[in-house]
Amino acid sequence: MKPPSDPVAWDVAEQVAGRVAGRNETRVDWSTLRGLVTDFQEVTAQAEALVEASTGLRSLVGPARAQVSTREEWIHANISSFRRLLGPVLDRAGKSGRSLPGPLGPIGRVAAGAEMGVVLGWMSGRVLGQYDLLFTEGDAPQDAVYYVGPNIVSLERRHGFDPREFRLWIALHELTHRAQFTGVSWLKGHFLELVEHSVAIASPDPRQVLEALGRMAMEIRSGRNPLAESGLVGALASPEQLETLRSIQGMMSLLEGHGDVTMDRAAAELIPSAARFSEVLRSRRESASGITRFFQQLIGLEAKLRQYADGESFVREIERTGGPELLALAWLRPENLPSMAEIKAPERWVARVRGLALEPG
Repeated sequence: MKPPSDPVAWDVAEQVAGRVAGRNETRVDWSTLRGLVTDFQEVTAQAEALVEASTGLRSLVGPARAQVSTREEWIHANISSFRRLLGPVLDRAGKSGRSLPGPLGPIGRVAAGAEMGVVLGWMSGRVLGQYDLLFTEGDAPQDAVYYVGPNIVSLERRHGFDPREFRLWIALHELTHRAQFTGVSWLKGHFLELVEHSVAIASPDPRQVLEALGRMAMEIRSGRNPLAESGLVGALASPEQLETLRSIQGMMSLLEGHGDVTMDRAAAELIPSAARFSEVLRSRRESASGITRFFQQLIGLEAKLRQYADGESFVREIERTGGPELLALAWLRPENLPSMAEIKAPERWVARVRGLALEPG
């Protein structure tokens, strides 16, 4: 029998993720699930209209579709996405026949699958909603918005949230992301191009991994945390990969910040508890400590969580400086997207973009 060529045992990843996800999962009975499906169908359509009115971004591909899922279903969808995304680089790694020397040893298909399963299983207990371009095949309609039912119900019960308000509030954030990617004609292609480039330049050469680990050790000796900015991926990235990663981070900070601002603004009169929702989720993001904090850093989640705060500050400062009209310049062309340095210093983005607007042609 020919040995499997895929360096990751994806079936193991899904099994391990499912076991991790099942810990402390809120059980949702049939009646509650039916209420979730009905509510999210309604609030998704409502949120789509509110986002368009608030941002001026209108989807060019038709109405959104609500998809209420379990943690296991979210895991399955994400594993399918990762397989498509990582396929080229994993194929190169498998064909190279090279493995890490010394104490690192060969990772192995099962070990790689188990490691990915732990990450996805843990994350499945955190995510509430997700709109992801990688969830769909090829040119399939970008209509699905995922809501992880057990996690949403758990927060509602723990904090006494009004379910209808909370569900509309979540939908607003995800529908803002969908409006960004389906209402700005070039954004989807630009995002996928960056992601595909980051995968294309990824190297399976173990020597580069060892060199990166050496750089991490130097960072630690210098008193700096090598995982703080981009997690293990960023710490192991080559200079070219890091440049692409920072481009993605700058864009995602803008999108996440824009999503948070829109979520708080678009339905202020309909969601009296919005400020409390925001405070609870912000505290939830920042409350990790000890091994949980390290794990968040390792997988890059802590860096992603900072995108919310940094991006929201950027959006509010840009609108304070020049109103929604100034922020709208970010959607005109890829060159107008802020870098991570500009996210942290909005005045630099303002000066650059206004300069571009004054250039002839």
